[in-house]
Amino acid sequence: MLDLQPPADQVAALISGVRDDQLDAPTPCAGTDVGTLLAHILGLSIAFRDAARKIDGPTTSTPPGSSQLELPAEWRSVLPDHLRELVAAWRDPEAWQGSTRAGGVSLPGAVAGQVASNELLLHGWDLAVATGQPFGAAEPNLQASWQMVSNTPDDPQARQGLFGPVVAVPEDAPLLDRTLGHAGRDPRWSPL
Repeated sequence: MLDLQPPADQVAALISGVRDDQLDAPTPCAGTDVGTLLAHILGLSIAFRDAARKIDGPTTSTPPGSSQLELPAEWRSVLPDHLRELVAAWRDPEAWQGSTRAGGVSLPGAVAGQVASNELLLHGWDLAVATGQPFGAAEPNLQASWQMVSNTPDDPQARQGLFGPVVAVPEDAPLLDRTLGHAGRDPRWSPL
């Protein structure tokens, strides 16, 4: 079982550092501003919480992007609450067993947990660089993300809805930079 607490804590800390005037700022995700990214993080925290609980319903059967989530006015308190619920749900060993659904896709529970960790790690980095905040990744979560992104072929069909095209990063670069590159992100991205 992978502990989702470190990446969830990182995202929660970043949320507290987002200024209102940054909600329209760009992020490394093309066409996505900070407010939309926060709404996506809110949606994925609910979807993967429910995936851990093996709930089959709108939160787990709706593909990402098929409905646009709006960022609620109270997002600064709602988002950390949902992140805590997400972590608690994945602390149950049964979450990692059997099958579940997330984003309209059926997958093994263990894979869903790894995807949730990866989403938190990558979008945590997206949020950090978009808002000028420091970012750190816990080694187990970073290793799990590296395994996921490096094993995804650089083929548009295989990466559709998951990652962008691989960005070339030197082989001796830090693991975070290599993970970001394989996830389709430029580790040197800047909002300026």
